[in-house]
Amino acid sequence: CEDELPLSVFVWDFLDHLTEQPGSCETDMEQFAETLSGRVTTDEALEELVDLIYEQAMSVPRFRSGGARLCDYLSRHLTIRSQRGSFRQVLLQRCQADYEPRDQAAKGDEAARKRFHELLLFMGEFYLPLEIEGANGQAHTGLFRGLLDALLSHPVDDNLICAVKFLKLTGPALEDAWKAQGKTDMDDVIQGIENVALDAPCSVDMRLMLLKLVELRSSNWGRVPVTSAREAAPEIDPNCFVTEPPLGPADGVPLPAADPDDHDSIRSDLREKTLFPDCEENGAGVSGVMPYLDDIDDEVDSEAYPEFCLEPERQQKP
Repeated sequence: CEDELPLSVFVWDFLDHLTEQPGSCETDMEQFAETLSGRVTTDEALEELVDLIYEQAMSVPRFRSGGARLCDYLSRHLTIRSQRGSFRQVLLQRCQADYEPRDQAAKGDEAARKRFHELLLFMGEFYLPLEIEGANGQAHTGLFRGLLDALLSHPVDDNLICAVKFLKLTGPALEDAWKAQGKTDMDDVIQGIENVALDAPCSVDMRLMLLKLVELRSSNWGRVPVTSAREAAPEIDPNCFVTEPPLGPADGVPLPAADPDDHDSIRSDLREKTLFPDCEENGAGVSGVMPYLDDIDDEVDSEAYPEFCLEPERQQKP
């Protein structure tokens, strides 16, 4: 029975389930939250629950997104009685403990940097959509600016990769939130990235990655502006008519290769394949269908041309 399991075992079992099946529906989370509401009745139990979820998110990258969804759900639906506050408040305090020494973590050893990166990406997954639109949005966007500054101040490759991942994940919403507050923080962040790409001793691949991010932001993070169908469609002049056939056979079969120096062969092949696609299928060449074509020179003598044009009119006169 779930009520007989220790809280840590019950929570770990569900976190493992969510890790293996990250697409689990809200029905699973609803049942999980209902059970927790009857068992998390003390400050210690709430801290244990938060620590278990937080450590899973920090140590198992593939749990990060599912863990953020779970934290979002519990923040809105978990009913608890604790002196420490709500689930969200206790989780924020837990994150803050790792957030405060951000400069030391960004310039620390590989293990310290990796944990710092996981914290930033988890907060991007959870707090950005949850908090930016809320009353505390301004405080948290400032928190994100501090985390990004710490990464760019110590531009080793893994710090820069984390900054790129974070901005690709949160850049559009974060910039919108800063603009709504009348801030130009994203301009400052992008300028810092450009400075790193130009001056920092990072690898060539890393420079290209940073410049690609700058390019992405210059295109409004790849967001396509909404336009009407009339604006999106190209304008066509109703007085313009296409009178020439397309260059190529109607059935889309590519023309056979020809000697690039054999101009007569190319012209002949184009005439047969483009203007008379059915000739070969019927077993006749162009000459068999319209024999007079072979007698027409590619260039008409300039002096004989007027006579050539008047010839039909003369034939029609009695």
